[in-house]
Amino acid sequence: MTMAIDTTCGTDPAFTTCTFQQIHAALLERKELALLDVREEAPFAEAHPLFAANLPLGRIELEAYARIPRRDTCIVVYDDGEGLALTAAQRLRQLGYGTVHLLAGGLQGWRDAGGEIFRDVNAPSKAFGELVESQRHTPSLSAPEVKALLDADADVVVLDARRFEEYNTMSIPGGISVPGAELVLRVRALAPRPETRVIVNCAGRTRSIIGSQSLINAGIPNPVSALRNGTIGWTLAGQHLEQGKTRRYSDHPQDPAGNEHGAQAVAASRQVADRARVGRADLAALERWQREPGRTTYRLDVRTPEEYAAGHLPGFSSAPGGQLVQETDHVAPVRGARIVLVDDDGVRANMTASWLAQMGWEVHVLDGLHPEHFSEAGNPAPTLPPAPPCESVTAQQLWQWLQDASDKQDTVLLDFTSSANYVKRHIPGARFALRSQLAEILQHTATARRYVLTCGNSLLAGYAAGDVQQLTSQPVFVLEGGTAAWIAAGLPLEAGETAMASPRIDRYRRPYEGTDNPVAAMQAYLDWEYGLVAQLAADGSHGFFVI
Repeated sequence: MTMAIDTTCGTDPAFTTCTFQQIHAALLERKELALLDVREEAPFAEAHPLFAANLPLGRIELEAYARIPRRDTCIVVYDDGEGLALTAAQRLRQLGYGTVHLLAGGLQGWRDAGGEIFRDVNAPSKAFGELVESQRHTPSLSAPEVKALLDADADVVVLDARRFEEYNTMSIPGGISVPGAELVLRVRALAPRPETRVIVNCAGRTRSIIGSQSLINAGIPNPVSALRNGTIGWTLAGQHLEQGKTRRYSDHPQDPAGNEHGAQAVAASRQVADRARVGRADLAALERWQREPGRTTYRLDVRTPEEYAAGHLPGFSSAPGGQLVQETDHVAPVRGARIVLVDDDGVRANMTASWLAQMGWEVHVLDGLHPEHFSEAGNPAPTLPPAPPCESVTAQQLWQWLQDASDKQDTVLLDFTSSANYVKRHIPGARFALRSQLAEILQHTATARRYVLTCGNSLLAGYAAGDVQQLTSQPVFVLEGGTAAWIAAGLPLEAGETAMASPRIDRYRRPYEGTDNPVAAMQAYLDWEYGLVAQLAADGSHGFFVI
């Protein structure tokens, strides 16, 4: 893209600005572009462009290298007037990214130029799911209809396509956890009789639609229906959800004809991938692509995290297929990049790739693999930039400071963990802090004699230490080993929102999460999803198609 310096925005002239029109054109031409919203997740979820990816300012060092692997990627950052974008651009440049721009006018500039504004998280995937249903008329049953079938002990099986953790929190009575990428691979063992009705559910709509349509596309003989509106619809109908269930597909023995069923699944998945124009690749092609300048290639293993940890191809990241389709914007924020998928069964990668291809990605499945290629075990440590040098303090020394009457009021302990983790447990006296709000926080602690920073393992705290050191002349320490070391030392903890130096905006509360969601919020979420197809048409940049 050709950029022009905008001298009217009051931004640093070291960074050129990029307009809505330029970004829209780049998306239509499928050029590589990372449009980054550097606010916290909650304000991001309130309003953002369709293909914006959320990368909060305070987490750039932790996430940038993994999510934007090529240092010369075209990056455009923005905020909504909070003053975060310029700092984010400077931080990205310090990390080695050489092509960083600011969005002209920020989010308001996007609005003023006529750009469509989307809400919630994972908006591209959710909008695509609605498009699939509108074009393929994916069969669905209402919550009362499904409950009537279950009450009548009908020949049905309910398959929950979410992460196991979500299923465990709340589930449809009798449902079995089968995360989305596993559906085509496992369904024949779970519903061996072709007469058995298969019902796929998630929390809302997207994974139910995509999961059901996956089974239909793969040609399974069973009747298939999505649970309309998922657990939200179930709750709105006044029906009881189970909690704490642990039924998994792996608990069910394979059908005696498992080999035959496996071959059917492989053949069907390959046919679906071919219809979606999924590319094929071998290791030689992958090696060439890795050396190719000016092109990003994401290498993703779509099997379960347990399988990945047991053995995977070097250089590949774990991205279970069902969630990858749901959260593509998070895993691959560089729109226009190439994606290469791998599995060891010939089903999960092909089915996942079929959806990514329809969502406008250049996606390939890696063929010709053997067990010896899955040679790397465990979960690789992420590549991270070095943290600035800083003083450290042990848990025992911090305990003494906090207990000493003369020091207690003078030691300000800032906790940079997630707000959810902070509320669950934290060091007594610790204040929850967002790194992006440090200047305001320190203004309210002017009498501090020293600052101690922590988080779960003090990784993020180590990066934040440099920011604090620039804002104060007082000593700054990082807790060695973070709150985990404090816990390991058997020192006291407390819970709750005891000292919130920052608001809880680091994570957007999904209306379909948990068991205490307001009815109005759940209904509003469904109403929003119903309108996504019209928003896609208004936006005009998506490049989606449906087979």
